[in-house]
Amino acid sequence: MKKNLLTAKFSAVFILTICLAASFNLIAQTPTPQPTVSPTPNASPTPQVQTVSYLQSRIAMTLANPLLRRGQVGVKVMSLTTGRTVYERNAENYFMPASNMKSFTVASAIDKLSPNFRFVTSVYANSKPDSNGTITGDLIIYGRGDPSFSSNFSEVENDYYGAMDKLADKIVQAGVKNINGSIIGDETFYNTKPIPFGWEWDDLQWYYGAEISSLTINDNAVNLKILPSTVGSPLVVQILPSNRLFRVINKSQTARRGTKRKIKVTKLLGQNVLEISGMMPENDRGYSGFVTVTRPAQMFVDILKQRLQLKGVTVRGTTRAINLEERNGVRLPIENYVEITNLQSPPLSLIAAKTMKPSQNLYTELILRTMGETSGNRTDAEKTSEQKGKEAVQETLGKAGVSADSIVQYDASGLSRHNLITPNSSAMLYRYMDRSRYAVAWRNSLTVGGIDGTLRRRFKGTAAQANARGKTGTLDQVSALTGYVTSKSGEKFVFSVLTNNIPNSRLRVRTIDQIVVLLANFDGKTL
Repeated sequence: MKKNLLTAKFSAVFILTICLAASFNLIAQTPTPQPTVSPTPNASPTPQVQTVSYLQSRIAMTLANPLLRRGQVGVKVMSLTTGRTVYERNAENYFMPASNMKSFTVASAIDKLSPNFRFVTSVYANSKPDSNGTITGDLIIYGRGDPSFSSNFSEVENDYYGAMDKLADKIVQAGVKNINGSIIGDETFYNTKPIPFGWEWDDLQWYYGAEISSLTINDNAVNLKILPSTVGSPLVVQILPSNRLFRVINKSQTARRGTKRKIKVTKLLGQNVLEISGMMPENDRGYSGFVTVTRPAQMFVDILKQRLQLKGVTVRGTTRAINLEERNGVRLPIENYVEITNLQSPPLSLIAAKTMKPSQNLYTELILRTMGETSGNRTDAEKTSEQKGKEAVQETLGKAGVSADSIVQYDASGLSRHNLITPNSSAMLYRYMDRSRYAVAWRNSLTVGGIDGTLRRRFKGTAAQANARGKTGTLDQVSALTGYVTSKSGEKFVFSVLTNNIPNSRLRVRTIDQIVVLLANFDGKTL
């Protein structure tokens, strides 16, 4: 028993000794903590330069969003610096372009007509005014599609008469004091219908579906204002500029404060008749919108007559517009008349910017038809102004290396849902224009991210602000953007991103913008 006790005590002491030794050894092997070295002030770690593979993977990740799976997205990105294709997806597939179609029309016009081209509106008569300043017979205003008879070209907001006064002043300066006949608005320069094929009926009421005429005034639309009156009374309806063409059927009523506004504006198809119904509370700030004009050439000569009379010119006759159908298919034989005077538009470079930045449909349609009549074979009676304009577009695309079947063009502006383009065709066009002798005018026509036009609210606070520029496109379930952006490393990219069949407009725009910002932030090289 005693022996066993001694053995147990010895074992315990032995184990304790081993444990203490092990503990000491562990402590001895623990390294002495080193003092932390603070980084040198203002020093930063060397950034890792992004690679092309990294950029491609980030774009692919953006497009992998499961919310996009039921729609279609096409992308083409090329380096203008190296000529290399950086990324592409569905680049040869057809997409509905919306207003991206404007790029093809305006680029072709700049390419074929030059940025210095000017539209000309001529004033014809049977003879020059006599010694008393009298024109015997009618005064004919022959339009060639000048879009600048518009307050958009005035420095004064809502200046409905400034451009028309310039024409009236030219007529007075030519010695005209009396017009014994009528003032005729001749719109036979174009041999096309006023509404392009494929435009939908519900677009035709508003300014973006304005009727096309070679004699236009204030974008062929009027400013409709609706204001409350006293409770129980009809709403106050104003149409600016005031004119005798429009008739208003007012079925509306002013309601008490707190009533929800619910008004309906309907323009009867093919007529200058507006039906206003519904109600508006008495404290409402009112409604404002732009409604199209049927037969804008008639409004043109009506306003011209008013402005001439204000300048002391006597007009004994009436005013009327005449189109090709009313001339039995024969254009005005201008060689049989004397040109009293004419008015030239601002240069195409300015008109292109006024077209592309706000995405103005009417101007684009005018540009296409005038290009067709000016650069095409005007004696070819078998083709319309629109057809000849489209042929001019195809000629430019051929020079850009774009295959003829890569675009299907139904109109100039992209309002038709039948238009089709590919991301590659759009990017190739932009690459061609970047190398063109008119590259500066072309780039200046494009909207700039976070600055102006249809991109003014996009890219703010990103590397693409004041950097990315291009042309947007928007229709129901369609968003597009084609343009240019410079990376952080100074490399210039051309890109085209087209999205179709995606109902969520914010998702479409966000997807496009994420790709553009990735390009703007790229700090590597594609060499």
